[in-house]
Amino acid sequence: MTKSDIQLIRSLADKKGRAEAGLFLAEGEKLVEEMLASALEVERVLAVGEAAERFSGEAITAQQMARISALKTPTEVVALVRIPRHELSVERLGDRLSLMLDGVQDPGNMGTILRLADWFGIREVICSPQSADCFNPKVVQATMGAIARVRVHYQPLVPLLKTVTAKGIPVYGTFLDGRNIYEARCSARGVIVMGNEGRGISEEVARCVTDRLYIPPYPAGKPSSESLNVAVATAIVCAEFRRPGR
Repeated sequence: MTKSDIQLIRSLADKKGRAEAGLFLAEGEKLVEEMLASALEVERVLAVGEAAERFSGEAITAQQMARISALKTPTEVVALVRIPRHELSVERLGDRLSLMLDGVQDPGNMGTILRLADWFGIREVICSPQSADCFNPKVVQATMGAIARVRVHYQPLVPLLKTVTAKGIPVYGTFLDGRNIYEARCSARGVIVMGNEGRGISEEVARCVTDRLYIPPYPAGKPSSESLNVAVATAIVCAEFRRPGR
């Protein structure tokens, strides 16, 4: 592995570097296995010791792995994966359930939400440009392989939502003044909007929401936390939408 190789791989920790190279980094046996088994294009696999043979990768030293790893404790194998480019079809949004993220900025939350989308069979996740980059190493790590199966799109949300609502596709969001989600009618199709960690769903996006929902604390009226973590809230909402009999 050359110095230029090391510089390239280290640059993938930065969004600009990923954009220029068209690559992202996947680290650890589980993630690399997921990448190799997926439809994504794996450019290179670099591994230490016996892992090089197991993954049919290029053998490097532990010292070299420490230089290229984005983790505090480097793993034995990394993969350089081509960043996929997906086209978004509004028609596809109309016949299934999709997630929309309005400014979710924490990499851990972003990764967990993509993992949740994968778990609940949601294949399309649309993110505002202000949301965390899904190919950030921390996000990729938190997805636990879901990044290989969930199609992530970045674009301004309001123009898309106006098109979506014009086609009669329901748009759901969580608000303090919304209907109790456990009593509301939840469809098997539509767009679920989740907001920023601090401010929630922005005013511009909120105006496009057709179904306002609320996750009530239990029991009602009892003092509780001010709000839920966005990834936790996403899990509750997705589970409710996927509940049999809905």
